[in-house]
Amino acid sequence: MSHYGPNVSNIMRARGELDDQTWINRTDPRARVIAACLFAFTVISLNSFQALGLSFLTGLFLLFSAGLPMRGAMKKVVTMDGFILFLLCMLPFTTPGEILFHVGPWGASKEGLSKALEIALIANAVVMALLAFVGTIDAITLGHALNRLKVPENLIHLMLFSVRYIDVLKIEYFRLRNAMRARCFKPGNNLHTYRSIGYLLGMMLVRSLERSERILAAMKCRGFQGKFYLISDFHFQRRDRVFSLLATLFLISLIALDQFYG
Repeated sequence: MSHYGPNVSNIMRARGELDDQTWINRTDPRARVIAACLFAFTVISLNSFQALGLSFLTGLFLLFSAGLPMRGAMKKVVTMDGFILFLLCMLPFTTPGEILFHVGPWGASKEGLSKALEIALIANAVVMALLAFVGTIDAITLGHALNRLKVPENLIHLMLFSVRYIDVLKIEYFRLRNAMRARCFKPGNNLHTYRSIGYLLGMMLVRSLERSERILAAMKCRGFQGKFYLISDFHFQRRDRVFSLLATLFLISLIALDQFYG
């Protein structure tokens, strides 16, 4: 197994899991999960552009402070923007109000543009904060942190197993695709392609079920009783209390700023 070491290390470093020098990564995972949730709920409730702009800048600051590879992190943010781009483009033309300009027979309203900008600021601020606070926590640690926060264990087990075996299913998918290519399969817009893809998905489901049964049997042989144990427990230290206090004060300041300008 030693020859897997460099690859695993590179993957973890790419995800920001080995960089413990940043203040975010040294903070207790439970505090980071709670801070991310509270930040998201607070930003969603804001209305003024002053408060939303400050939230967006805060998300950028957190993203830079987390030690994540900026190219990959910004790619995820842009991917999220791609999902809501159509909505943002349509809002100015579907929201009634003062018309600012026309594109052909359609008029773009000032209220629609304001709403689109508001949604864009909220979405980007929340996603960047989640990437900074939660995206730098490895799956196992995140699962145990959620367990300490009294999240239902069934949901935690589902998350941990999904993260662990999604790569296994991906490898199985590529094996089946290579087998189809070895038999000269070329996808096209025809009934044979649709039938072949249906068989591929069906085999994926069958093999996933068989693999899950083997995994469950292997875990029971090793004494699994429906609970994962963490050897090193979490410790809420002084820096975590300081972080929690500053985060609470900042969120209160955001709400006060929104109330003042709103």
